This record gives sequence, C-alpha cells and structure tokens, in this order.
Amino acid sequence: MTDYLAGAASSQSGFDRPPILIAGDSDAALQRAARTVEACGLRIADSVDIEAALERIDRQAAASALWIELDDDRGAPMDRLLDHVNRDVAHGRYPAIVAAPSKLIDAIEARLGDGGIALVVDGDEADRTAALAVALSTAGRPDRLSDVASDQNATRLRQLSDEVSRIASTLARLSTGPASSPRLTEMPPVSGDLPQVSAETVRNVIQARRLRARYFDENMFADPAWDMLLDLLQAELTQLRVPVSSLCIAASVPATTALRWLKTMTQQGIFERRADPHDGRRVFVELAPQASQALRRYFADIGQPAVV
Repeated sequence: MTDYLAGAASSQSGFDRPPILIAGDSDAALQRAARTVEACGLRIADSVDIEAALERIDRQAAASALWIELDDDRGAPMDRLLDHVNRDVAHGRYPAIVAAPSKLIDAIEARLGDGGIALVVDGDEADRTAALAVALSTAGRPDRLSDVASDQNATRLRQLSDEVSRIASTLARLSTGPASSPRLTEMPPVSGDLPQVSAETVRNVIQARRLRARYFDENMFADPAWDMLLDLLQAELTQLRVPVSSLCIAASVPATTALRWLKTMTQQGIFERRADPHDGRRVFVELAPQASQALRRYFADIGQPAVV
C-alpha cells in the first residue's frame, strides 16, 4: 500500500498543507466533520461514506489526516474501516480521529485497542479542534493547526501522564507495604497473602463519593483515576466484568476524558484490557494484579473508611 497520507512529514502550513480526508456514515456526519476541518483552516480532500472509505484511502496521494465521523453502528463496514485505519495509524502512516456518540464506545474501542487513534466522544467544537490539532502535532509536524488548542491539550495530556505516574508509584508502594521503595511506575509482582476486602465496603465508598454531587457541583470532585480504580475493584470482588463504556460512566467525567485516562493507565500497567470471548465487538477492563493487590492493602490499612 502506498504511503497515501505521507503529508504528515511536510513542513507546509495552512492551505499549502495536504488536505484532510473525511469519512462518515451520514450526510449530517460528513457536514459536521467538514465544519470542524474548515474551522481549523484546512482543506478537505474528499468526504465519503464509510463503505467507500477504504477504496478512497487507497487512491489518496497525500493527506494530513483522516477524520471518521460516526452517528450510528454500521456493523461490518465500520469494523473493517476501523481495523484498517488502526493498523495504518499503528504503523505511523497517518494520524486519525474518530468522532462518535457514547453509544458506540464499546464497538469502537473493540477495534482500536491501545492504538494511536484519537477518539472524541460527544465532543464539543473545542474538543474536536483540539483532537485534530494534537493528532497532527504528534505526527511529526513542526507547525500546528491551532497553537492555543494544541498547547492547552498538550499541557492537559502531560498533566494526565504525570498524575498516572504518581498513581502507579503510589500503588507500587502500597502493594509491598510502607517499607519498600519500588521504582516510579514499575509495580512489583504479587506476593504473600492478600487482605480480605468486603465488596460492600468498596460499594459504600463509591456511593458516598457520588452523594457529594447532591450538595455540590460534581466538577469540584472530579477524580477519574480513583473512581475507575474503585469501580474495577468492586467488580473484581463481585466477579463482574466491566466494559469500556461502563468504566467511562464510573469515571464521572466526559467520555473523551475518561478514555484518555483509560488509555494512559493501561499503558502504565494499572489496567488490563480483555477481549470479550462471546462478543468480538466488546472489550472488558480489569485491574492489573499488582494494582488489585495495592488497593486491597490500602483498604486493609485504613480499616473502616472514614474519608471518601
């Protein structure tokens, strides 16, 4: 296959840079994607239905990125396109962004895995513009679509990475007890007897955290990493499986933000993804063994939770 989206290495800017190729599952989706691309001052190579996208990609000589806009689950054609694009992005052939509603999270995440495709869920125009800016900036371009959007989003991503590193370090320390000094983000193997933790105890902590939103703006307490950790521990204790969409809800932040946390914490070895053996269009998330051990020791150390 030719390097049809090789424009990512170009130093051109504005209307001189290669255009964006758009694929969508409806006229409304294509128009919505076009508005985002044009608002960034970029040209559009073509707008095609997802069923024609693979053939159109093969014919595209050069483009800055591929934007996929979805409204509904289009089944096999959508799966084939996402699989193809996921492989291309993993090989560094071009950056890609998928914009979709929350109802498609599981179907899309089952195809994307831990690849580099940016997924924007129920995003506003700022989220969409930032995703496009970051996608192009990470493709090796010295110039950017929108310096403000890209810089702000890059700062948020750096903060997220720093926070996850801190969480991994804390979990590593908890998993071996207060006397150990593990490396920053490398958790030691599970050893020794694990403390018994009640699922009811974890459930009560989760419920108490949710009750805060009854009295205060819930944005004051946004802590997606901890909320996801608690949800996965409760699921583990009750022997339940947690799909990506459910974990995003448990994070109590916008789905796009939750997905960034999920991806980063998976890369850090705190979470693990498991394919659903009965449904190829769904993946489950669970705690890595060392993270599970650390959380159990945490609850054993604090006893009856008094702080949520």
